[in-house]
Amino acid sequence: MLDTAADAVPVMAESRPSTRSQPRPARSQRDSQSARRRRIISTAILYGLLVVLAIPFLYPTLWMVFSSFKPTSEIFAIPPTLWPQTWTLDGWSKVFTANPFARQYANSLVLAAIITAGTVLVSALAGYAFARMRFPLAGPLFILTLAGIMVPADVTIIPIFQVVNSWGLVDTYWPLIILPIFGPGAVVSTFIFRQFFLGLPLELEEAARLDGLGRLGIFARVAMPLAGPAIATVTIMTFLKSFNMYFEPLIFLRTAELFPIGLGLTRYQDGYGEPLWTTQLGATTLSVIPVLIVFFFAQKQFVEGLTRSGLKG
Repeated sequence: MLDTAADAVPVMAESRPSTRSQPRPARSQRDSQSARRRRIISTAILYGLLVVLAIPFLYPTLWMVFSSFKPTSEIFAIPPTLWPQTWTLDGWSKVFTANPFARQYANSLVLAAIITAGTVLVSALAGYAFARMRFPLAGPLFILTLAGIMVPADVTIIPIFQVVNSWGLVDTYWPLIILPIFGPGAVVSTFIFRQFFLGLPLELEEAARLDGLGRLGIFARVAMPLAGPAIATVTIMTFLKSFNMYFEPLIFLRTAELFPIGLGLTRYQDGYGEPLWTTQLGATTLSVIPVLIVFFFAQKQFVEGLTRSGLKG
């Protein structure tokens, strides 16, 4: 009898912790569900806030797209409306007939592609030189290069036009290509590449030198393949600016067939010189498409390039 009671005591003692520990998994499961619910609610609130903040930026673009399908009277309606009350394609029917839009569209694409490729190559070489090469007056030369940003284009356009005119390059694409690649517009691109190359480990160059690569070989086979984010950033910025170029073509070009799309959009006029508003809005909507495509495929690298370019100074 005593042995049986003694044997029962440890059994009861061992069974008690198991009965007390049973609520713990249920409690942890409830806690995880509650934490998951809080994350879902906070994410929904965050996205809702972002949507509300994006409305002031998206509304003008949406208004432009929908207004291209409105009659002119609705475009100037007060208060302005987003959705057309009367849908019409009168403006779109004149996009390619009232102006050589297709030719100007192709001009902008070709110019933007050439300027972007040239800017990436020249800025990458300059940025690599300032970041990795040691030569006399490297610091003052870089500061002098950055000072080019502070000079407004309006100040230098007259002497530049005189030089271009003396060389007989007016009404050609040469000033539109050379000035953005070698002018102050490429300074920001050079700065981005320099900051990116400063973040590359020195061991990569040392290993490349052991393999027998020279300075250009290291640049072409080591630095540039790793500079994808910087290349994407410079490509998007340069393509956007070059495709929407207006001031320089207005100064250097005379022939309508040579106009890029930015200058061609201002030439939609009727016989009395009045703007064709719906046609302009339709043509502007088409002109936004290439920029959106470039940014859509390179937005991740664009953000990463901007982030990494500020890590080192």
